[in-house]
Amino acid sequence: MNKRDFGVILQIGDVLVSEEVITAWFACDYPACKGVCCIEGDSGAPLDEDEPEALERDYGAFSPLMSERGRRTVSEKGFFEIDIQNDMVTPVVPLTKECAYACIEEGGNCLCAIEKCHLQGGCALRKPRSCSLYPIRVTHLTGGGQALNLHHWSICKSAFERGEREGIRVWQFLRGPLTQYYGADFYDALCAGAAQVFDAME
Repeated sequence: MNKRDFGVILQIGDVLVSEEVITAWFACDYPACKGVCCIEGDSGAPLDEDEPEALERDYGAFSPLMSERGRRTVSEKGFFEIDIQNDMVTPVVPLTKECAYACIEEGGNCLCAIEKCHLQGGCALRKPRSCSLYPIRVTHLTGGGQALNLHHWSICKSAFERGEREGIRVWQFLRGPLTQYYGADFYDALCAGAAQVFDAME
């Protein structure tokens, strides 16, 4: 655990975890936001290098849950695009901020078509890692390490408020995805590190 001018940083193996991931409250409040993160944003969801291949592999299973304009976008752009920051992201429907992989339901509720297909047992693939881990954003560091930082987005205001009401921190809310992508040992170490952070704050 290192103390910097910008807060405590936990180091677990080659992963650096910012203090906000430990201390901030968060719990998705879908009834309040209706999944607007699927149709808002400066660009598509960030993708790791191995994800476009998996999207292409399972596309036939989840594409029926997408909108017609989403399928047309994938047909025109492919399974990913490069955004203005030169990052690989999910394709966005032209003239909108809507992820091509969004599933828009009656009443305007938005879901990830990939995740919905997975939950229905239609495909092994889940939504992109960046979506599963949100509000954590992962930065890949020189040398192979990663940094986990908290991303603040105004559309998630109700999620931060719900987390505080229910006493749920970011790292607690994301126990499943963090364990899935980094392993049980990592999450156990994160729990121990969080306890040290709160002890130091008392």
